[in-house]
Order: sequence, then C-alpha cells, then structure tokens
Amino acid sequence: VQLQASGGGSVQAGGSLRLSCAASGRTVSRHTVAWFRQAPGKGREIVTNIRRSGSGSGTYYADSVKGRFTISRDSAKNTVYLQMNSLKFEDTAVYYCGLAERHLARLMLGADDYDYWGQGTQVTVSS
Repeated sequence: VQLQASGGGSVQAGGSLRLSCAASGRTVSRHTVAWFRQAPGKGREIVTNIRRSGSGSGTYYADSVKGRFTISRDSAKNTVYLQMNSLKFEDTAVYYCGLAERHLARLMLGADDYDYWGQGTQVTVSS
C-alpha cells in the first residue's frame, strides 16, 4: 500500500493550496482517509477525515479549519484531496495523509487509527 502526498508549497496568508493523496493498493472509497499536520515542535494533529462510502458521518474537520478547508474524494483517480482556502500563518506544517485499514464506529481522530501514511508535504504560509 502506498500513499503519495503532493501539492504543498509556499503561499501568502489568505491564499489557497490543494493537496492530493494518491493511493495504490487500497481503494480510498472503501477506507477512512485523513489529513494530519505536524508543525515544528508539535505533535501530529488531525485536520480532517473522510469516512468510507456508505458509513455515514461523512467528514470531520478540526475547529481550526472549519469553513476554510474541504476534503474530497475522486474514486476514479483513487485520490483524496484537501482544498485549503484562506490560509493562515498557523496552518504552516508538514501535512500527511493516512489511510485506515479498519473501519471503526467512532470518529477516528487519532494517528494510531491509521495504518498507512504518505510521505508528507510541506505547507508554508507567510504572514
């Protein structure tokens, strides 16, 4: 199983980026996929996740990104996207996508819930 994260870069505050997480070896629509981020000196925190198709409770967003970030899935491309708008300096971090092998009834907000990880993509927002 491989996850290929891409799309990071440097933007000014207020700008936008779209991250991609292309999967091979697993079908993204059959698994919960999440985006986490890790800023320097901090732990990995969940940003958002999208539940597997048909499981209900489709998406979760951290309060810090609600209304600015959108997670989506393209089954034909087996890819999950993270559209990030109105970026802030505090969004600066390395962003990782993760895929969970098991489906759990709870929200799946911890890094330990995810079995496979992309390599990370750097997002830098200048104020």
